[in-house]
Amino acid sequence: MSHLTKYEKETILLTSEGDNTYSIYTFNPGLKRKLAAYARQYPDQCKLTASTKEGSETYELSKARVSIRLIAPYSEERKKAAGERAKQLNADKSSQS
Repeated sequence: MSHLTKYEKETILLTSEGDNTYSIYTFNPGLKRKLAAYARQYPDQCKLTASTKEGSETYELSKARVSIRLIAPYSEERKKAAGERAKQLNADKSSQS
């Protein structure tokens, strides 16, 4: 077994417009845990279809169960405001101790 680099450890979502499923191939440990838990809870919606000795797993999921969410980047103003709120929360916690 050869050692794969982080760049070789891909996550691939594959489908076609004619399919009702996504095929998700991944090396990502967190995603593999989430998919395994989901497959245990909803075996009719998600199933492990392949795994390799290198550590990848492939799951097949119903398209209706997968959502891709794009999140706009925070503005500098919003980042600064969030930082100030965090500082205030930490100061409040310190004063309560």
